[in-house]
Amino acid sequence: MKQIIPLVVAALVGVGAYFAFVHEPNATVAQVASTELAAPSSSESVNNADGDADAEVDISTIPDILIGNPDAPVTVIEYASPTCPHCATFANEVLPGFIEAYVDTGKVYLITRPFVRNVLDAAVFMLAEAAGPDNYHNVVATYFKTQTTWASSDKPRDAILEIAKQLGFTQETFDAALTNQALFTGMEAVREQALNDFGLVGTPTFYVNGKTLSGDKTLEELAAAIDPLVPADFVAPTPVAADAMAPAADAMAPADAMAPAADAMAPAAQ
Repeated sequence: MKQIIPLVVAALVGVGAYFAFVHEPNATVAQVASTELAAPSSSESVNNADGDADAEVDISTIPDILIGNPDAPVTVIEYASPTCPHCATFANEVLPGFIEAYVDTGKVYLITRPFVRNVLDAAVFMLAEAAGPDNYHNVVATYFKTQTTWASSDKPRDAILEIAKQLGFTQETFDAALTNQALFTGMEAVREQALNDFGLVGTPTFYVNGKTLSGDKTLEELAAAIDPLVPADFVAPTPVAADAMAPAADAMAPADAMAPAADAMAPAAQ
């Protein structure tokens, strides 16, 4: 399977506009670790003519990030990208209320998956994985909160590093996180699975018990899809501990190991 890093295409689709993408072949993990990391362009585009749709992919190196009640009547899978403005809006403005209303009450089992559109996305997700499962959401949430600072910087690698240091990374652990080839390859596999198997066409995308919801969604729009799936006699279990998906107040020390891989749940074909 080729090393592929997607380029951003600022394509607004319909009323609920969201970012679509294509990808450029032959980029490697070295570009993620490079001091030449480039900010995503709002106008770059290439033809998606060199993909590996038939290539075998291995997602076992990328564990799903799981929050909530595994026996919940509704499973929501979210694909998001750190450089996607609509993903940031959802993470910053909608997700906390969604977790409170649906995840903490045991109604929804939330699975989040990385969708890498460019080298900056890859860098953020690689740092989150290096921080360990307990800190993963705080790392991603911090970069969503500060997206306008680092994603538009003329020196994005330096900006990402400064934020990483606030999260407990050192120069050494930062560099190590960005040279994890197995993780980089696994994230490519997750992206290719979403594109080729699940028909994902932009971020953010949600799968609600297999039903596809594309684009940024309000809490009310998600509720309209979820509420009919929750039995009228549903009784909430013992409160489920869930991360608030907010930036940590204290610095976090990166973990040495990734969480064990979880079984992949494939969205139902539509």
